[in-house]
Amino acid sequence: MADDSPPVESVVDHDYDLDAPEYYLNRELSELAFQRRVLHEAIDERNPLLERVKFLSIFTSNLDEFFMKRVGGLKQQMAVDVTDTTPDGRTPQEQWEEIMQETRPMFEEQARCYREDIRPALADQGIYVVDHDDLEPHEQQDLREYFERSVLPTLTPLTFDPAHPFPFISNLSLSLAVLTRKSPDAEPKFSRIKIPGNRPRLVQVGDSHTYVPIEGIIAANLDLLFPDVEVLDHSMFRVTRNAEVRRNEEVAEDLIDMIEEVLRERRFATVVRLELEADTPDRVRELLKEHLDVTEREIFEREGPLDYRDLMGLTDLDRPDLKLDPWTPQPHPRLLESRMEEEDRDLFDTIQQRDMLVHHPYHSFSKTVHTFIDDAAHDPDVLAIKAAIYRTSRDSNVIQSLIEAARNGKQVAVMVELKARFDEENNLRWVKKLEEEGIHVAYGTPGYKTHTKTTLVVREEGDDVELYSHVGTGNYHSETAKTYVDIGLLTANKDIGQDLVKLFNFFTGHSMHDQYRELLIAPGNMRKDFEAMIRHEAVVAREGGEGRIVAKMNRLEDPGIVRELYEASIAGVDIELYVRDICRLRPGLDGVSENIDVYSVVGRFLEHSRIWYFENDDPGFYIGSADWMTRNLDNRIEAVTPVENTDLQEELWAILQLNGADNRKCWEMNADGTYEQRRPSADETVVNMQERLMEQKRAAVHEVDQNSWTPGILDDR
Repeated sequence: MADDSPPVESVVDHDYDLDAPEYYLNRELSELAFQRRVLHEAIDERNPLLERVKFLSIFTSNLDEFFMKRVGGLKQQMAVDVTDTTPDGRTPQEQWEEIMQETRPMFEEQARCYREDIRPALADQGIYVVDHDDLEPHEQQDLREYFERSVLPTLTPLTFDPAHPFPFISNLSLSLAVLTRKSPDAEPKFSRIKIPGNRPRLVQVGDSHTYVPIEGIIAANLDLLFPDVEVLDHSMFRVTRNAEVRRNEEVAEDLIDMIEEVLRERRFATVVRLELEADTPDRVRELLKEHLDVTEREIFEREGPLDYRDLMGLTDLDRPDLKLDPWTPQPHPRLLESRMEEEDRDLFDTIQQRDMLVHHPYHSFSKTVHTFIDDAAHDPDVLAIKAAIYRTSRDSNVIQSLIEAARNGKQVAVMVELKARFDEENNLRWVKKLEEEGIHVAYGTPGYKTHTKTTLVVREEGDDVELYSHVGTGNYHSETAKTYVDIGLLTANKDIGQDLVKLFNFFTGHSMHDQYRELLIAPGNMRKDFEAMIRHEAVVAREGGEGRIVAKMNRLEDPGIVRELYEASIAGVDIELYVRDICRLRPGLDGVSENIDVYSVVGRFLEHSRIWYFENDDPGFYIGSADWMTRNLDNRIEAVTPVENTDLQEELWAILQLNGADNRKCWEMNADGTYEQRRPSADETVVNMQERLMEQKRAAVHEVDQNSWTPGILDDR
């Protein structure tokens, strides 16, 4: 919609207090509901075995991040006695208590799944993950020699006694607690051994498919670390620290120095979780509890491994029978067609002819988005390239292309968000590299995170200058583009290009526009325009027309948007929401949200795209970087673009329809925040949305191949 349209006021008369806490689910508990769906992928016996192993690992990584960020933030609030309540009526203390209660059975279920399902199933397939004690004597001797040669030199036992302070325990490190004494009447001493992260966690036994966790090998050879003393006991433990370390950007003299200080402080931040091996001695438990300053509620005793992340290594085994069929992202048919034509049109000609949608990982990132940037870097007619980088890979080809563009005499400006959580160090590295090449780099915007996924190419064509834009939902990250579902628009639309000119001028300058021709920009016009579009559907429905909203996103958290959707539902608007993760909204409440359905798809690829459809809006379809979260709408720089080409609108509609048709990986949300997975009946065809999209993209390339085959044209796929 045009951002100068008149505001649409709320139009529904009713007696519901839509600000009441009972209409809102808790953000943290909703995220834990999503993590249960992730864990289900490991439990689900319909999935290939190594796919289940992968999700055991993902579940651990996700919960680690949840404790570092969300639990860490709650503990900070509790430390300064914050008692403000969330929209659902909970204080920080109440949320923290419920999280501790909810996560305990989730960890127990993960351990049960590994112990009773995954590990025996791996053994049935000839893949053995065993304890050191299960090995034959000659195998134990071989591993002892391996330990002496390759592991022992990397270990540093740290003893706690009057002469040695309690050792620092780094975040997410796996540690072995060892109790020793020199004589039967001596006081036991505590020592900590950090399990080395630069050694294989699962150690292969000879040439077999038998693997032993390295911590078991270390524990079995403690006599080499502690000679001439008695080893009384050993047990594993793991610490999680708060990652919510922040600084006041307004008073920071140098943003780079500020970020480096945040990284340093994060290493020593408050402990928010202590995981212990089952049957850890009370002496060790109490000592860790005291010196790590944790409460009993923050201690989690675990049966089995404390860290499942390294199981991901098993997915690299050459066992295609235990995996999903491999997927190779496909070239975009439009680009194949242009290369097959006699004139061999370049990418800019193709975009000028008609906008393009790129859909990852179904379309190749390297053959679409990176090609767009790389072609611009080497095109003699390109005058300037501007890009906003939120996250990128450590060996980013996109960054390398921008560097080459600068070397080729282009004007290059790059916005690198230094505050991208857990990617600060990587982004700092790239900032320094870009600046060494003389590229204009903006580090971020005080008070905001820059979350847009946008690139602008300025190209001289004849006597005019054309603007080519990419506006997407995903990061310029070649690795995550293989596993995250994202969508982007490549367009020569002049109004979109001019809007990006304004946006990039804000990144490198200091004044922000609040009027845009086409784009929805946060924190400028985005919230107002989304609210206006929702309200317009309500007006149409109230007047007897067909009001409809279909939206796909990662998270729906903003109370203001939730209220607008309730108002629209009360007016009679039909609303379908595909929300992967957090959802505050409660569907199916009589009189309030009975016209709203909420679904979540959890599959082999992480659903990360954002798509909106408003039945009575023109053009009706939008894609972009923002979720319907307060942070996205008010506290981040975001960009959402309309999609005006009717062919591309049909593509987006087909994607939304496939979400709704999925009966294999789709979950339906209940009013209480629980979810039920759809399952096809005996006479129903199984519809797996992600598999269908892979089939469609493969078929589209095959069709181009058959219609216009040219030798060698597809060789680089």
